[in-house]
Amino acid sequence: MSHRTVSWTQIDRAGRDSRPRIPAGLMGARVLIEIGARARPLVVAGRYDRAAIMAAACKAATGIQERCGVSRAEAMSSALKATWQVAKAAHRAAAH
Repeated sequence: MSHRTVSWTQIDRAGRDSRPRIPAGLMGARVLIEIGARARPLVVAGRYDRAAIMAAACKAATGIQERCGVSRAEAMSSALKATWQVAKAAHRAAAH
C-alpha cells in the first residue's frame, strides 16, 4: 500500500493560482469613471450611451497606463471592464 504525502504549500498555491485575478488598475478606474460619469452620464433615457462609455474608458485607460505601467491594450481592457460595470450599475439604478 503506497502512501501519498500532502504538501499544503502546493495545495494553497494551486488554490491561489486558480482564483481570477483583478486586472491592474480596475478598482481605481471605477472610481475615475464614476466621477466622470457625473459630467457625462453613461446611461441616457434608459439606454447605454456608447460614445460616453468609450470616451470614459479612453480617459481611464490613460490614467491606468500612467499609474500601473501596463501596455495600452491591457489598460484599455481594464478601463472598458470598469466602464461597463459602472454603466450597468447606473442602468439598474435608473430602472428602479
